[in-house]
Amino acid sequence: MEDDADFQRRALVEAFGESSESEEETHIAADSSFLPTQERDHPKWEMVDGVKGLWTCPNFLSQKDQSLLLSAINREGWFSDTHNQAMRFGDLPAWAIDLSRLIREAACSGEIDSLPGMTSTNEDQELCPLPLDLLWREPLFDQLIGNVYEPGEGICAHVDLLRFDDGIAIISLESACVMHFTPSEPDGGSAEALEGEGSKTTAIPVYLKPGSLVLMSGEARYLWKHGINRKDGCQLWEGKEIQQGRRTSVTLRKLCQSLN
Repeated sequence: MEDDADFQRRALVEAFGESSESEEETHIAADSSFLPTQERDHPKWEMVDGVKGLWTCPNFLSQKDQSLLLSAINREGWFSDTHNQAMRFGDLPAWAIDLSRLIREAACSGEIDSLPGMTSTNEDQELCPLPLDLLWREPLFDQLIGNVYEPGEGICAHVDLLRFDDGIAIISLESACVMHFTPSEPDGGSAEALEGEGSKTTAIPVYLKPGSLVLMSGEARYLWKHGINRKDGCQLWEGKEIQQGRRTSVTLRKLCQSLN
């Protein structure tokens, strides 16, 4: 009978394929902390129109903080010419715990851009990038995936496994990109079909500049696929093609209580 670690690992393989990590590669370095600078911009949140529960914080990390975080990730020694993904469960690296703290602080204190139809009578729950029951859970996250993508490499459209709880965070570093959100089809219809010529469903694009944060909860987490197509001609924003470079991302999630 497989133990919890094997079960969790198999669950991720079902969703994302074989991981490039090994036990040696996921060793947590003693000096893996991420100490963000004190002079940080006040976080500003944007609610993505059309996808309930989807929020972005474009200025989550300053340029200096991005460099500090990338250095902490690189010290893990996870990535090489043949390995571009690493996963951690349970005891996360110190820098990931720091990120979790910063996400909570940003969600609690950040400014929200004025939104159509928003009034002072809106419930606080509607004005928070994460529902309060998720924001104050402990730990906020206990699983992470780190990925490095070279130009042209992206993410197939998907909904994260139901083995993970509500509330998912994605930090995007290095190269800018456009992430597309498309409704999840009960019959397994692909995002490509939804975006295809003549389709009645339009993918909702979200621009992620380096240092930005995405939070998904509720409908955005369960009812929408998210993916990134970085093939030539597919990364367009405001009519211009984004120049592709190396992109690093960190995804933070929490396993459902029954799997902990």
